[in-house]
Amino acid sequence: MKLATLRDGTRDGTLIVVTPDGTRYARATSVAATLQAALDDWDEAEPKLRKLAAELSAGPESGEPLNVSELMAPIPRAFEWVDGSAYINHIVLVRKARGAEPPATLQTDPLVYQGGSGVLLGPTEDIELPNPEWGLDYEAEIAVVLGDTPRGVKAGQASQHIKLLMLVNDVTFRGLIPPELAKGFGFFNSKPATAFSPFAITPDELGDAFKDGRVHLRLRSTYNGELIGDPEAGPEMHFSFNQLIEHITKTRAFTAGTILGSGTVSNEDRERGISCFAERRMIETIESGAPVTPFMKEGDRIEIEMLDADGRSLFGKIDQRVVKA
Repeated sequence: MKLATLRDGTRDGTLIVVTPDGTRYARATSVAATLQAALDDWDEAEPKLRKLAAELSAGPESGEPLNVSELMAPIPRAFEWVDGSAYINHIVLVRKARGAEPPATLQTDPLVYQGGSGVLLGPTEDIELPNPEWGLDYEAEIAVVLGDTPRGVKAGQASQHIKLLMLVNDVTFRGLIPPELAKGFGFFNSKPATAFSPFAITPDELGDAFKDGRVHLRLRSTYNGELIGDPEAGPEMHFSFNQLIEHITKTRAFTAGTILGSGTVSNEDRERGISCFAERRMIETIESGAPVTPFMKEGDRIEIEMLDADGRSLFGKIDQRVVKA
């Protein structure tokens, strides 16, 4: 099942169900006004939403034509946005890029930070760049949306708390990270508003590609019309979503609608390309002594998408342009 949020002039938009091919939709206000409201009462709302989605798909003329530019983020403002860093190759490369050593617990203890969740960008909203010297970068990721999740969940039981999945562009100002982390208190100004895919999908939409808390498909990044990344999202995700859930619930519970990110998808095989420019710049430094690739600038365009085995777009496409703030 594909769900989305239609822009309607309110803060949280209108919940809609979308056909499998992403071309038509039906309003779901008879079930829940917003996706957050549906997640708050998921056990009751989910079967009703599935029934509505089935009715929409059964009638070739039913519903309304979908224009992705009219969509907000599936959850336009969330109670929490927690981002992990589950790909070891990415951690090693970006740490080298800023002259930092990986943590001693790199392979045993997940890295997470809590980002801003009050303003989340829709799939076609512009990325504002106040200062080019801040080093604007994109980061292509996958995220899960949790239902009510108690403290102390173990990885073996974590999957029951995953209700939806989305794609992410975790926008980053690379130049602001080193001075922030030097203060010993984590990311803040270096992490502006995050963008999300048009559709949030239920795990069954992925079929066998979603197993062991990992999505076993490629995540595509296209920059100014050129495919620059097509890494496998599954095999090198060192900490699965199940393990990330166990980690974040060690000391506290999480409410329905919490978004949990995978971190930047990254493969050791350089033929698979990149999911952020920091990695490419570090590889250039390793190979030639200095980075060559610039960070993003006004007028640039980044597209992030995931296709299934038959070439169908599962989450729709994040398609953003960089504009002067």
